[in-house]
Amino acid sequence: MPTTARSGGGEGAAPALYVLALIKRDRARALIRAAFPRRRAHVVAVKTVADVEAQLTQQLVDAVIVDGSAGEEAIRVISRAEEFLSVPFVVITAMLPADAPLVARASECGVAELLVEGVDDSVARELISRLAFSTRFERALATPPPMLHLETPLQIAVWQSVVRRAGRPIRTDQLARDLGVSREHLSRSFAVGQAPTLKRVIDLVRVMAAAELAKNAGYDVRDVAQVLGFASSSHLSSTTQRLVGAKASSLTRLRAVDLLERFQHHAQSPL
Repeated sequence: MPTTARSGGGEGAAPALYVLALIKRDRARALIRAAFPRRRAHVVAVKTVADVEAQLTQQLVDAVIVDGSAGEEAIRVISRAEEFLSVPFVVITAMLPADAPLVARASECGVAELLVEGVDDSVARELISRLAFSTRFERALATPPPMLHLETPLQIAVWQSVVRRAGRPIRTDQLARDLGVSREHLSRSFAVGQAPTLKRVIDLVRVMAAAELAKNAGYDVRDVAQVLGFASSSHLSSTTQRLVGAKASSLTRLRAVDLLERFQHHAQSPL
């Protein structure tokens, strides 16, 4: 049986990047369409800063792309970057002398990248994808932490499939389809040795994603719960308490290593 995750776009596969785009000009629009065809990303067109704020607090957004020529609305959107530092804001600019105030403001607000038209077109997808929240989350947790004792090929493949979703909800049957095994085989073969149960590992990854998002000034606990698909903020709080013995409000100050240490300490806690 295969024990490595498939790269296709089946139901169990990791979701495509979720990207917001405030675009005014046809040239910038063409750049984004070329960089992110539908199979690569779900690009949502936004027109105002209110649209951006609504999306950021309802969905797990991987990146926000702003056409620098969108005038004052571009400035307003860029100004929100400092409140959502986990979500990269990217500005497309022709880098003309008139763009200097925009570039300066982007720098002040912590914009992650400037794309220069005619220079960066061919590498736009690579640059943005590398910065995307889901990509960075997956890269940071690509190897299972030793304390989890995930050592078999199946355990490692499951871990990588879960972190690829960056905290989004995932069912056991979806994981099984992704890995090409039966649900029964997956559940029976995962929690062997000193490894935690599959449910605890899935919940741990989701709490780690919640902790990353909670450190953004633009999110409160309710927003984080909504973005990651928890039933409610109370559900997020109860999950956090069960796994790591802390309230969800504590996630703003807990690092990944802190969560892992707490998880290990609470390893015998009942489900």
